[in-house]
Amino acid sequence: MSPRILLAAPGALDSDTQAFVLVGFLTLIVPILFICVLSGPESDRINDFYTAGRGLKPLRGALVLSGVYLPAAAVLGTTGSVAVFGYDGLFIALCTVLSLGVLLLLARPLRERGGYTLGDTFALRAPGPGARIATAVVTLSVCVPVLVVQLSGAGVTTTALLGMTGPGAEKTAIVMIGALVVCATVFGGMRGTIVIQMIKTVVLLGSALTVAAVLLHRFHWSADSLIDAAREGSGRPAGYMRPGLRYAASNDPAGTLDFIGLMITIVLGVACLPHVAMQLSTAPDGATARRTVRHSIGIVGAFCLTTALMGFAGAALIGAPAIVAADPGGNSTLLLLTGELAGGSSPQTNGALLVVLVSCAVFLTTLAAVASITLAAAGAIAHDLYTKALRRGCTTEGREVAAARLTSTGVGILSIVLAVWVQGWNVLFLTTMSLAVAASCLLPALVYSLFWSGYTRTGLLCTLYGGLGCTVGLQISSPVFSGTPLALFPERHLDWFPLETVVLVSVPAGFLFGWLGSGAGRRGRKGGRGRPGQPSGRREPRTTEADWAT
Repeated sequence: MSPRILLAAPGALDSDTQAFVLVGFLTLIVPILFICVLSGPESDRINDFYTAGRGLKPLRGALVLSGVYLPAAAVLGTTGSVAVFGYDGLFIALCTVLSLGVLLLLARPLRERGGYTLGDTFALRAPGPGARIATAVVTLSVCVPVLVVQLSGAGVTTTALLGMTGPGAEKTAIVMIGALVVCATVFGGMRGTIVIQMIKTVVLLGSALTVAAVLLHRFHWSADSLIDAAREGSGRPAGYMRPGLRYAASNDPAGTLDFIGLMITIVLGVACLPHVAMQLSTAPDGATARRTVRHSIGIVGAFCLTTALMGFAGAALIGAPAIVAADPGGNSTLLLLTGELAGGSSPQTNGALLVVLVSCAVFLTTLAAVASITLAAAGAIAHDLYTKALRRGCTTEGREVAAARLTSTGVGILSIVLAVWVQGWNVLFLTTMSLAVAASCLLPALVYSLFWSGYTRTGLLCTLYGGLGCTVGLQISSPVFSGTPLALFPERHLDWFPLETVVLVSVPAGFLFGWLGSGAGRRGRKGGRGRPGQPSGRREPRTTEADWAT
């Protein structure tokens, strides 16, 4: 995210309005954080810390899952995509809803066969520490880059909203936000995360509906007038409502493939993110998990509709050229639009309240997303690596919860350090890479583990490590890493792979690795005790909730 997101930069809002925004911001945020911490588990039970007791009903679960599905990068990025790219941006918003369709297919078997982490799900098919370690490696490879992007963007957005600029202010904001997230995760666990996700969803949806109502009123409640004005403000009226604008600068075949790859990345990747799968474990059973996802489709769909309206309004009222000048990625659209709707540099009280509402929604969105991802990463280390791989299940609930809290602190500190280090770099591609890793490693592993009886331990390891290596290797060799003006390293030239999105190659490769590995594993066991499609040898001891209770 560019440091030129200037909603509340000096000159954008006057000092009195900035002070009002700051007071309103703190008045809403501080009590929410206290509620989050106080909602934490009363005892050191892993069932409470990881899954909040598995008692979340469908409607509450849908509010939480919708919050998980709508991180700050998606909210700001989708609005900007619609504003700048029109038709292509609408498809990006649609893909978020379609991703819930993929999760709907996986929800029931994943909840019924899952435990606390994805490692528990894969351990049913491939017992032993090897699978646990591989799952933890992939989980961290997905979670840590997303945490860095979220914290980095949060530093820029928060300083802009509060009227501060400069690298020092942004880094300070990153440290403060990261510290708040660590406290919320360490003391709140899954219960605290659920509370903040529910509040975030209500505030975010409420602010989005408010902004949509204000802008529709400005256009006399005519969607056609809004879209026509957006087309004129886009700077490219002929192609704004036609496909292909997102990668118009690319050659036709490469641009088309990149756009298809981006759609596949969102649809398949988001559904398999570790913290999304972990959220399903809070449902009492598989049927409830499936109903939760169905309710979430309606909530996320409603928000994506308002996002499209806000994107069109951004193009109409601000203009796509001005948005791109402020931030090439378009992530400043929502903030700039809020300032415009609030009345410019000297808004009235109602306008200032609108700025406060949007500011709190963006901040809560970042805080909730980072807390969920941190908890998933901590679970992979504390549960899969420490309890299952290192201790072989021989530990107590109290020790594992203590390890999870310590790990949450470590993951948070690592993410803060990395976010401060890369501040000012163009690291947005890390989000796409994380989604590609989830789609190329975790999706094939889940599909094979849940639906194919012939899947073996060797196949699982080949899927996870092979898919991870293929995805990261291709991403490093793509134009988003080097060789182009907007790349992470524009002066380097490692870009031998022509596409910006890699899933068209890495997802089939992940499935292929799993199939070949399973075939090799069955041939290696031929003549042994194991039956085809079933793991052989000593099974790892599985610690259940009943075991902990005794």
